[in-house]
Amino acid sequence: MLVSIIIPTYNGAKRIGKCLTALSQQYYQGEFEIIVVDDGSTDDTQEEIIKNYPQISLIQQKNAGPAAARNHGAQVAKGEILLMTDDDCVPMPDWISQMVQPFLDDFELVGIKGVYRTHQRELTARFVQLEYEDKYDVMAKYTNIDFIDTYSAGYRRDIFLKYDGFDTTFPVACTEDQELSFRLGRDGHKMKFIPQAIVYHTHPNSVLSYIKKKYKFAFWKMLALKKNPEKLTGDTHTPQTMKVQLLLGPSLLGTLAAGLFSPLALTACCCLALLFFVTTIPFAIKSFRKDTWLAPLTPFFLLIRSLPQFVGVVAGTVWVARAKPSRFPKP
Repeated sequence: MLVSIIIPTYNGAKRIGKCLTALSQQYYQGEFEIIVVDDGSTDDTQEEIIKNYPQISLIQQKNAGPAAARNHGAQVAKGEILLMTDDDCVPMPDWISQMVQPFLDDFELVGIKGVYRTHQRELTARFVQLEYEDKYDVMAKYTNIDFIDTYSAGYRRDIFLKYDGFDTTFPVACTEDQELSFRLGRDGHKMKFIPQAIVYHTHPNSVLSYIKKKYKFAFWKMLALKKNPEKLTGDTHTPQTMKVQLLLGPSLLGTLAAGLFSPLALTACCCLALLFFVTTIPFAIKSFRKDTWLAPLTPFFLLIRSLPQFVGVVAGTVWVARAKPSRFPKP
């Protein structure tokens, strides 16, 4: 079974080398091709690849975003199985093997999702890793999932092309991978979570960069949900406590501000603070087992997380409601 690995890149000259080196050193004994789709880079990305990785297929296109780049790669790929990762990811030596084996074991399987790990020691990056692992704990409970991220993703090529790949009507490259997963799941296709398929990544290492990322994903998640409204109640990736905290966090700060003028509001603030803290206990306990020194700070990080998510959800909902339907037709 030929495997095609697709990596989109834009101005990735300084980061893609580690990814390509890791892929070139895989233990996998089968046949595979590596396709890099240069999405209109203006730096030395092409020279870096041609000079140091001549065995890799390089495709060039005008800048259209990673969704279009991945779709382009899938169209020219020769493999029955498409594997995808990002140019800032470093797959483990057995990544291809771990990604391919599930397709060999189950011919009804159409998609799989691996996991992130990181070597970073910054507090914010460590919290981000704990956050991902909390979501992985949710996914591990399901036999079949409905949520695949492209940092460690696998698809059967014929099904991927049948669904026209990722929805390029998303104005920016964000949550289009989730949206494809929702469509596949809605039609009853089988997808699985493969925690043994690991790629290493550089997470946001500052609170500000983390806030920006959370706002962005919350905003565009509203477009994915508009296209797949049945997922409003939940998916196999998002902890339900996150939704509760998304409402409690802003409410807590709002009543805190009102408490400066009203004793009743101050009482409500204390109650909300206690309730919010209670919702963080399961996450803190799991964090204590994995990162003892960071665990006491997790309620603070969870509160910080709830604010940009809430603003993103509100702003995204307003944008989707006001945008013309022709701007984001259903694929």
